[in-house]
Amino acid sequence: MKNKITLTTRREFIRGTVLGSAAAWTVPTFLANTFSALQADAADSTKQIATGRDSTILVVLQMAGGNDGLNTVVPYSNDHYQKARHSLAFSAKDVLKINDSVGLHPGLAGFKSLYDSGNLGIVQGIGYPNPNRSHFRSTEIWQTASDSEKFEKYGWLGRYFDNACAGADPTVGVNVGRQMPQAFAAKKPIGISLDNPQNYRFVSGEKTKPGQINASEKSYRELNHPENDMQGDDANSGGSIGAVAGAAVHHGSPLDFIERTAMDAQMSSDQILAISKKFENKASYPASQLGGSLKLVSRLIAGGLPTRVFYVSQGGYDTHTNQTGAHDRLLRDLGDSVKAFTDDLKAQGNFQRVLVMTFSEFGRRVNENANGGTDHGAAAPMFVIGDKVKAGLLGSYPSLAPGDLQNGDLKYTVDFRTVYAGILEGWLKTKSDAVLGKKFSALPVV
Repeated sequence: MKNKITLTTRREFIRGTVLGSAAAWTVPTFLANTFSALQADAADSTKQIATGRDSTILVVLQMAGGNDGLNTVVPYSNDHYQKARHSLAFSAKDVLKINDSVGLHPGLAGFKSLYDSGNLGIVQGIGYPNPNRSHFRSTEIWQTASDSEKFEKYGWLGRYFDNACAGADPTVGVNVGRQMPQAFAAKKPIGISLDNPQNYRFVSGEKTKPGQINASEKSYRELNHPENDMQGDDANSGGSIGAVAGAAVHHGSPLDFIERTAMDAQMSSDQILAISKKFENKASYPASQLGGSLKLVSRLIAGGLPTRVFYVSQGGYDTHTNQTGAHDRLLRDLGDSVKAFTDDLKAQGNFQRVLVMTFSEFGRRVNENANGGTDHGAAAPMFVIGDKVKAGLLGSYPSLAPGDLQNGDLKYTVDFRTVYAGILEGWLKTKSDAVLGKKFSALPVV
C-alpha cells in the first residue's frame, strides 16, 4: 500500500492536527519535516481571506487535444463551411439552432438547455496573435497567459493565487487528475491534485478480510465510478490526446518540495474523504471520466471545501481521423456532464456561486482532411456557464472566406486573455493586470 499524505488547512497546521493524526495516516519523515517547515511559515499568517465556502468559485474545464470549433458552434448557413467540409459539415436540420446563422453540435443538448435558460455564454473566435499549432506549446501559452513568443515561469491561476490568496488553505486550488496543471504553477506553490482513486490505496485503521477493500476506499471509488472511465485513446476513436498539462516547473517552497517528491501533490485527505461520504449527488451524471470529475467537484463544493478554483480535464479532441463518431461522443459527454453538474449545484443552492469556463489549446483547420478528420488549427469558441454569466453569443464569428483565412485557419477575433481578465475582475474580484502581466480589456462575461 502507498503512503498517503493529509493536507487540511494552514490554521489547522498551527494547531498540529495533521502531524498529530499519524494513527490514521503514515507520513514519511522527509514529508513530516516539510510539514514542519510549512507549519512555521503559516504561524505568522493571520490574514483572513475569502474562500470557496463563502465566495465565488471558478471551475476550469480543459478540452484537451484541440477541439474542432467549427463543428461545435456550427456556421451551418455559411457556404464556405459547407464547401470546406463535404463529409463533416452539418446542415440546418442537424444542428441545435441558436439563430439563422449558427447552431450547436447535435450532441450538445445539455448546453442548448443551458443556453435557453440564460446560463450559457458562447465566446466566438477565441485565440491569440501568432498562433502555435503544437499541443504542448499552445497549451503552455493558454495555461500561462503568455504571448506566443514568450515563455512564462508561472501559470495564470498560480499568479492569481500569489496575488490574491496569500495565507489561503492548500485546497484553495484543486485539480482532479494525475498531474498538476501548469496553470497552477506559482512562486509559492499551493493547491492539491486528486488522482483517480483506482491508482492508489487508502491507508486507514479499518480491518478488512483478505481481498476486500475498506469502507473508506469503497466510498471514494464509488464516487468517481472509475470502472466506467474511458480506457485509453481507443475509446475516442481518433482522439490521441488525453490530457496536456505543459511542463510545469515549481521552485522554492515547502509545498514545492511536496510536489516534486510526491508526484505533483497527488493527495487524499481525511477532510475530502469525510465530504465524499457525507454528501450525495442530486443529479445523474454520465458514467465517464469527466462526469466523475464534476461529480466529485460538486460534492466538495457541497461540503464547504475552501476552494476558489477547481480544474478538470476531458481528453480526446485530437481528431485527425474518423472525427464524426469521436466528436459526437465527446461533446455529448461534455454537455451532459456540465448540465448534470449545474443541476446538482442548483439542488445544493450553490449554482449562483459557481462559474464554469471551458478552453481548448486550439481549434481545427477549416478544410477537412482526407481521413475523415481535421488537423491542428487556430481560433475556436469558449464557453462560460453559470447563474451570473452574460448569456448568448459574445464576440464575432471569424470569416470563413478563403481570402480571410491565415494559412487555412480562422483568424481570431477575441484574445483569450480578455476572457481571463473578465473572469478575474468580474468573478474573482481581483485586478487582472497584476495576474496577466499587462492590461487587457476585460470581456464582460459576467
